[in-house]
Amino acid sequence: MGAEDQILVERAKRDPHAFAALYEKYVDKIYTYLYYRVRDRVTAEELTSTTFQRALEALPRYEFRGAPFEAWLYRIAHNTVANWFRDNERHKTVSLDSVHRSRTDRHNVEDIVLLSEMREELRQLVKKLPSDWQEVLVLKFAEGATHAEIGRIMGKSESAVKSIYYRTLKALRKAFKEREFIK
Repeated sequence: MGAEDQILVERAKRDPHAFAALYEKYVDKIYTYLYYRVRDRVTAEELTSTTFQRALEALPRYEFRGAPFEAWLYRIAHNTVANWFRDNERHKTVSLDSVHRSRTDRHNVEDIVLLSEMREELRQLVKKLPSDWQEVLVLKFAEGATHAEIGRIMGKSESAVKSIYYRTLKALRKAFKEREFIK
């Protein structure tokens, strides 16, 4: 844990009002992560609020165990969204709209339709991936996190994250080929 976070955590353990500094530091990252998991602004805001409420409640029991404070927050966010999906009996979705988006005015109508179909197909394929594979994609594409950062957040080694990332891309590529979107 960074020295700054360690100071902020210890201060917040003594004074719950000091938790505001940790909230300000991480709220945008946690919101973005949750938004890309649920694809709804209002729901992401509610889940972000729930995540930080749970973090504040659990803070007195927080102990540094080798992973950064940020990873602890992401784990709470992950559990919060997993509970939300379970409670709402929804399927997990990850938007990859943040991945390269072509300008529609450069394409004819057929290209636009094909791109839209491909994007929707990709969303459906991602929904079927294991949860940790989806999480790697969200952290990589939505957050722009490195493999090392993703490893710290997920409690995995950098090489394990690289392996998950490689397997995820390989599985998506294979599924796309089977659907004849790519050759």
